[in-house]
Amino acid sequence: MKEYQPADIRNFAVVGHASSGKTMLSEAMLACAGVINRMGSIAAGTTVSDYHESEKNRQISVSASLMHLEWLGKKFNILDCPGYADFISEGLGALRVGDFALIVVNAAHGVGVGTDAVWKYATQYGIPKMIVVNAFDKEETNFDSVLAQIREHFGANVFPLTVPVNPGPGFNQVLDVPRDEIITYAGDRSGKFTEAPASGEWKEGVDQLHKELIEHVAESDDALMERFFDKGGLTEEEWRAGIHKAIQQQVFVPLFVTSAENNIGVARLMDFIAKYGSSPVDRAKVAALDANGNEVEIALTDPDPVCYVFKTMSEAQFGELSFFRVYSGQVKLGSELYNSDRRITEKIGQIYILNGRNRETVPVLNAGDIGAVVKLKDTHTGNTLCSAKRPVSLPKVQYPRPNIHAALKSTGKGEEEKIASGLAALHHEDPTFLYQVDAELHQTVLSAQGELHLEVIADRLRRRFGVHVELHEPRVRYRETIKGRGESKYRHKKQTGGAGQFAEVWMRIEPRPRDTGVEFTQSLVGQNVDRVFVPSVEKGVQKACEEGILAGYRVVDVKIDFYDGKMHPVDSKDIAFQIAGYFAFKEAFTAAKPCLLEPIHTVEIRIPEDCMGKVMGDLSSRRGKILGMDSDGGFQVIKAHVPAKELYRYSSTLRSLTGGRGVHTDEFSHYEEMPRDAEQRVIEEAKRLRQNSQAEAH
Repeated sequence: MKEYQPADIRNFAVVGHASSGKTMLSEAMLACAGVINRMGSIAAGTTVSDYHESEKNRQISVSASLMHLEWLGKKFNILDCPGYADFISEGLGALRVGDFALIVVNAAHGVGVGTDAVWKYATQYGIPKMIVVNAFDKEETNFDSVLAQIREHFGANVFPLTVPVNPGPGFNQVLDVPRDEIITYAGDRSGKFTEAPASGEWKEGVDQLHKELIEHVAESDDALMERFFDKGGLTEEEWRAGIHKAIQQQVFVPLFVTSAENNIGVARLMDFIAKYGSSPVDRAKVAALDANGNEVEIALTDPDPVCYVFKTMSEAQFGELSFFRVYSGQVKLGSELYNSDRRITEKIGQIYILNGRNRETVPVLNAGDIGAVVKLKDTHTGNTLCSAKRPVSLPKVQYPRPNIHAALKSTGKGEEEKIASGLAALHHEDPTFLYQVDAELHQTVLSAQGELHLEVIADRLRRRFGVHVELHEPRVRYRETIKGRGESKYRHKKQTGGAGQFAEVWMRIEPRPRDTGVEFTQSLVGQNVDRVFVPSVEKGVQKACEEGILAGYRVVDVKIDFYDGKMHPVDSKDIAFQIAGYFAFKEAFTAAKPCLLEPIHTVEIRIPEDCMGKVMGDLSSRRGKILGMDSDGGFQVIKAHVPAKELYRYSSTLRSLTGGRGVHTDEFSHYEEMPRDAEQRVIEEAKRLRQNSQAEAH
C-alpha cells in the first residue's frame, strides 16, 4: 500500500443543491483516474457512490460516500454528499473533515437554496470553496447569466478558470484560462482531451481573463503585489506559485465548467485540484478541548493520534462502520484509542479505504488521511478517538433542528423493544433526526429534516430491524381553558352495604391570564368541611385537568376556588372528596364557556422571489399571519405565525411550490384560541377516538 504524506492528500466534499450532478462528477473523476473502466449511471443504479438500496430505488444520494483515487501523484479523498436538505447531516460531516468544498451548480437551474446553505457551512468551517458549473451539455444553458447569478450570491471574486466554448447538446470544448488554450474532449466519456492555442475572439477574451487572474493572485501577497506594480505584471512562475495562497485566502474563488455525465472538463479540474487544491497542511493546527475543558491545539505533526468520527453507518455485511479523519499521529491495526466523549477504550480492528461499497484494508492511516474502521464497541458520530495519554475532544458538528414530525405506529405485535433499540441505533448514526415517546399524546414522534428523511428512517427500521411500522400524522398538543366564570355544587354519595362514601364540594372557577397555569385555592369558613380534605379535592381537580374535559387535552390557565361543601362524620374520606372534586370541577368547567387553545408556531421561510405569490397564498390557506418580510440576496425571507396543525408535511408542500428551492424553520411560539369550526372538528375527532377505544376494550 502506498503511504501519502499530508501535503499529497486532497480531502474535499462534493456538495451543492439536489440534482446538480455531484454523483456523476465523482464518477467522472474515478473514470479519469482509471479506478473504474466505464462510468455508471444513476438511472441504472450503477454509480460507485450511490450503492445503498434506498439510493437506487429513489435515484438520489441519501448518504455521503467516501471514494479515493490518485491523480498526478496526489491522493484525492472524495466525499460525495446528498443535495437534499433532508440529508444535510451527511454534508455537514463531510465539510467538517474536508480541506475545501467543491460546490456544484447546475448550469440550467443556477443557484439553489442548497447551494447557499453549503456555501454558508463551508464559510463557517473556514475552508476554501471552488465552484463547478455542471451540465453545459443541456439545452438553454447560458454561461454569462449563470456566472452573473453566482457572483450576485457569492461575490464578484468568483472567477472562471474554464469557459464553455460550445455549450448545449454536443458540448465538448472549454477555454482554459490559465493555459490560454482551447481543450477538446473525446466523445467516449474517457475524459481524454487534445489542446490547441486559443485564437480569434477566444484569444481576445482569454487575454482579458488572464490579466484579471494575475491581478487576483497579486492581491493575495504583498511581495507579489509590489512586483506586479513594478514590472506591470507577473511571470508565469510567479503567478502560478501564488495561486494556492490566493485560494486559501479566497481572494478569488475558482470556477470550472463541466458536463460530468459526458466527462467533459473534469480532467482539467482534477489537474487544478492536484496542483493548487488545499491539503491537510493548510489546516495544520485545529482547536480542541482537553480533559479539563481548556482549549488546546492539535498539530498535524503531533505524535499522538487524534481522530474525529464524522459518520457511522451499519451494513449487513460489515456491521457498524465508523468513518474518521486523522488529525495527528497514526492509526494502526490493533492499536488502542481512547474515546474521550464516551470515556472508553476502543481497539482498532480492520482499517479500510473505500470506493463506495468496495473496501480495501490498510495497516495504517497517517495524519491528514480519511478511512473507516469496523466494529467499534460504543463510538458514534461526533466522537473523538485519541491517545489515552492525552485525552482531547474535537468540536462537534452543530446540526439544524428538525422541521417535520410524524407519529410512528407499530402494526406488529410485541415489537416495542425492537423499535426502541432500532431508533436508538439509527439516531447514533444520524443525529439530525430525533424521537421521543410522548406520554401526553401516547405516541412515538419522529422529528426529521424532511418527508424523504422520515421515509428513509422508517425504511431502515423495517429493513434492518424487521419491524412493522407506519408513519401517521402526529396528534397536536391542544389545550383546554375557559372564557367565563363557572360554579358547581357536586355531591358524591355511595351506599352499598358496609362503609359508604360521602362528600359535597362547592366550587367556583374563573379564567387566568395566558400561560399562568392552574391555580387551586380554598376559602372555606366554618366547620362544614374538615381542612384535611382540601388536598383530596385538589387531587381530584388535578386529575380532571390532566385528562381534559372537552376533548381529552390538558386544562390550563384556570383559577379554582373550593369555597364550601358538606361532609359526613363516618362516610367522608379521602377518595370521596377526590371524586367530588373531580366531578365538581368538570361541572364548573362546562358552565364557564370552555374553549380549545391550539399551539402556534413561528415559521421562517426562505424562498426565491418568483415564488412569493404561491407561498403567500398557501400560508393564507393555512390560517397563517404574516409577521414581516425581508430580502436576502435573491431570496425573500417571510416570518409568519401558523397553527401547528397546519404545518404537517409543510416542508414537502414548500418544496413543490418552489421547485425544491424553498426552506423553512419553525418553533413553538404560544397558544391561541381556536376558531369555532376547527374546535368542533377536534372535539368530534376526540369523541370518535374515545368510542373506538371503548369498543376495542369490550
